[in-house]
Amino acid sequence: MNEFWLVAIVAAVIIIISLAFYAGKLLKKLNEQTKAQHQTEIAHQKALAKHDHKVLASAKIIARAMQEEQCDFSEGCWRLSVLLDSLKLSCELAKQFPVIFELYNEIKHLSILDERKQLEKKLRMKQDYQRMTIEAKLHTGIVKDLDLLQQYIIERMAILSK
Repeated sequence: MNEFWLVAIVAAVIIIISLAFYAGKLLKKLNEQTKAQHQTEIAHQKALAKHDHKVLASAKIIARAMQEEQCDFSEGCWRLSVLLDSLKLSCELAKQFPVIFELYNEIKHLSILDERKQLEKKLRMKQDYQRMTIEAKLHTGIVKDLDLLQQYIIERMAILSK
């Protein structure tokens, strides 16, 4: 009977050691997968930050051109709205810069590029008048939004550069 218990104890120890070894291997594999996921997430965040940095650099140029009156407000707000909507790591910018987005929403239905060229002169002039009227109405608010946007861009680009 002593020999039986000795064999049983040795078998139990071998099973326990085997299971502990297997559990150790699984924990090591889990740790490696966790590190890989973390590295992937870091790489993804860096890619998003790079994208946003590029978009913000473009928005900065457009905003400056608008402030220096090298770009009319309609075109600038159109471009800024589309650019700001494409940011991956920022949200609710329409609430932060409402007048820029308001101008875009007021003019986005108007014809542009080739479609505009196809319009009759009278209709083209009517759309130009609509655009100029809306620009004039929102001018002060756009100027304020542009100042806030420039500050936002500077701060956001500094954060993304880290």
